[in-house]
Amino acid sequence: MVFHDLPDPGEREFDRSLRPTTFAEFVGQEQIRDNLRIAITAARERQEPLDHVLFCGPPGLGKTTLAHLVAIGMGSDIVLTSGPALTAPKDLAGTLTRLKRDQVLFVDEIHRLPKVLEEYLYSAMEDHAIDVVLDPGPSGRSVRLGVQPFTLVGATTREGLLTAAFRSRFGIVERLEPYPPADIEQILLRAAKRLGVVLDGAAANLCAERCRGTPRMALRILRRVRDLAQVQQKERIDAAAALEGLDRLRIDHLGLEEVDRRLLRALMQHGDAVGLKTLAAMIDEAEDTLEDVLEPHLIRCGLIARTPRGRVATARAYDHLGLAPPKTRPGELPFA
Repeated sequence: MVFHDLPDPGEREFDRSLRPTTFAEFVGQEQIRDNLRIAITAARERQEPLDHVLFCGPPGLGKTTLAHLVAIGMGSDIVLTSGPALTAPKDLAGTLTRLKRDQVLFVDEIHRLPKVLEEYLYSAMEDHAIDVVLDPGPSGRSVRLGVQPFTLVGATTREGLLTAAFRSRFGIVERLEPYPPADIEQILLRAAKRLGVVLDGAAANLCAERCRGTPRMALRILRRVRDLAQVQQKERIDAAAALEGLDRLRIDHLGLEEVDRRLLRALMQHGDAVGLKTLAAMIDEAEDTLEDVLEPHLIRCGLIARTPRGRVATARAYDHLGLAPPKTRPGELPFA
């Protein structure tokens, strides 16, 4: 396998050690898993590359894992890169021309691919060829290079940023949703077994309920709870250890972390609807992080609402933080 621009090596090794190696081991997202298994089986029977695949959804739901399973299912290697790492046609040309037949090219954060590279990919995806410009300028020459039939797997948290023309070239488009606690419990128990630690069912349930339905966050919680149990010389991770670990991480019963509560307090302090840019500046977070990571869970929990004028904290948010909502002034609509 070829890797580009991946996270810290220690984190990568941990995630890789827990990554499922077959669709049967992959927990949750049953419809997506079955659709992919059918498509892969049919493609292998026809001895053809799998259609290009686009995975959409919030971070941490398993898009990269599914890309690996696609490659394993097709019996081929996977080449990993990301949208921000590809800045010029020459970067993409080198990657595409080195691909072998039926290989999988995985592009994470594909929505951050420059538009010129999106268009550059069109001929590679459909005609298995690319045009390389040799000499820039009016008298420039170009040469057409062949590309082995391959499968492009893209992952995005911002599907709307892809152009319609680019998106339409993916034959398989799947949207991942947050996992129910029961699925997260299975993931945690399986991970604990691979890590060689004993995780009680009650502890797994507690962690599953506070991870926002996100396996990545659940595994992060498991790592920290395991550290705590190890330092305390406990033979197993019980509910008490899990609860103490979650308290130390400052993750409350709704899965909110300190940054989430800071966001809610910023909205309450402002006292009116707040725009995305202003809110990001108030809590010192990137707009993408706020919109892709923090906001979806807060909206699902009914703690913030989007209005034409911006974001507002709901009455439930005030109740969650133990504060009294502001009184409605004459002529105003009831508080959200």
